[in-house]
Amino acid sequence: MSTSQIKIIETAVLILVYIVVKILASKTIEKVGKNFLYHKSRIKIVKKIVNVLLFFIISGFILFVWGVEQSELVVFISSFLTVMGIALFAQWSIVSNITSAVIIFFNHPVKIGDSIVVLDKDYQVEGKISDIGMFFMIIKSTEGDQISIPTNVFMNKMVKKINNE
Repeated sequence: MSTSQIKIIETAVLILVYIVVKILASKTIEKVGKNFLYHKSRIKIVKKIVNVLLFFIISGFILFVWGVEQSELVVFISSFLTVMGIALFAQWSIVSNITSAVIIFFNHPVKIGDSIVVLDKDYQVEGKISDIGMFFMIIKSTEGDQISIPTNVFMNKMVKKINNE
């Protein structure tokens, strides 16, 4: 078997692994989304983020298979990340909100419909969570007002979940 045939087989195996991991990740995200009663649009956004990350990872492996030098790839990745870092420096809060939304999606004990109190010394918010998006959480206050809180702020506050049993 020639070297190029081996590379083609390795690439096919990597693509197959990518497809399987993508399907498993998608099913896991769907299951978590249903357990926490998240909106379909939110589940779709998290799936896209995970799929993009998986694509970049598998692309790196395929580049290694086809003989791209590690040092060349490291220079490219570090240059790309530097440019992205500079471009996003002014928008760090957007990246922070997206990261916080993903963490809330997978690991926060509150879900849509829960009554909560966001404990803040300056402005305490009490109400029911009506939506959890990629950038904001929408809370319907006890007075009927809709309050939006950035997801990164929500992650940094103490939250009291009120049991309405």
